[in-house]
Amino acid sequence: MNAKRPLAPFGRRAAPVTFNARYGAYAVIGCADTDGPRPSAGQFYMLSAASRWGGGDAERPYLPRAFSVLRAPAGSAELEFLIEDVGPGTKRLAELAPGDQLQLVGPLGNGFAPPSADTTPLLVGGGVGIAPLAILQDQLAPNAIALLGFRDGAHAAGAELLADPVIATDDGSVGHYGLVTDLLADELDRDDPVTVYACGPPAMLEAVRRICAQRAIPAQLALESGMACGYGACFGCVVATKDGFVRLCVDGPILDGQALNEVAA
Repeated sequence: MNAKRPLAPFGRRAAPVTFNARYGAYAVIGCADTDGPRPSAGQFYMLSAASRWGGGDAERPYLPRAFSVLRAPAGSAELEFLIEDVGPGTKRLAELAPGDQLQLVGPLGNGFAPPSADTTPLLVGGGVGIAPLAILQDQLAPNAIALLGFRDGAHAAGAELLADPVIATDDGSVGHYGLVTDLLADELDRDDPVTVYACGPPAMLEAVRRICAQRAIPAQLALESGMACGYGACFGCVVATKDGFVRLCVDGPILDGQALNEVAA
């Protein structure tokens, strides 16, 4: 969606880790990327650790993992990524400490398009899907509204990464007891002109797509998919649109909600 997207240098490069901060169930990893261009909100990187990668428990992981950039402070070489330890790859990334080396390729894919001048940005995130919304809010502040959904209180600690969010949790431990799409429907009932930006699990994105389609609200969705390369060579991240199949790594990961019949799980 962003024709002027920054393009990644060819090949992998090393970026020293500068910090590892905990936010409940999540780790935020910072690194100094002095050799790459600054990313647009919504772009992603393929990440791996310089050590303990390609072997270990069950001889995994082998392939890098795709992560949206969480934050890229202006005037700095620093990049930040939001990591949840859910498997051998994310575990090793979440354990990185200052002085370790993060291997990365990026920025990749298309970023979010800016909202039209007469609409308010409405950011809707679920779980680790809050990551690209943090950098987007940085760029759109101060008028971007953030609605965030989490599994429980330990995950809701990630809400600290965005400014003034409204929170929903599945177990009711923090904020609204229910789904973030409940908050979305309530916000849209105000009938203020908005552009919705969303990232999260497929079921959440499909609910956002349907709600916005029913109300003719423009929506940009950051889809997630397993990726092996990030360059479009492996065709592992193909998704169906109304106009045929696209590769999320090069044609996305941001897609217009109107281009989709559904967000498949």
